Amino acid sequence: MDQAQKQEWYGRVASLCQSKAEEFAMLGYENVEATDVWECVTNGYKEFPPMHRLVNDILSLKPNKYMNYLMIQMYKNS
Repeated sequence: MDQAQKQEWYGRVASLCQSKAEEFAMLGYENVEATDVWECVTNGYKEFPPMHRLVNDILSLKPNKYMNYLMIQMYKNS
């Protein structure tokens, strides 16, 4: 999937990502942005799934999975 397609898909679900980031903020994870949620969810995709699966993956993202993603990214970048 090219970058333009990825941006188009993000545009469709950006409000969901923002909602999930706000949910995490209410749980005490205050520095989470909508783009962080997007990157966490789409990180494991080799190709993009159907829209309903992408929406489900965003809405069902748990803080534990997000924190694991952050730790893995931190180790990869160091």
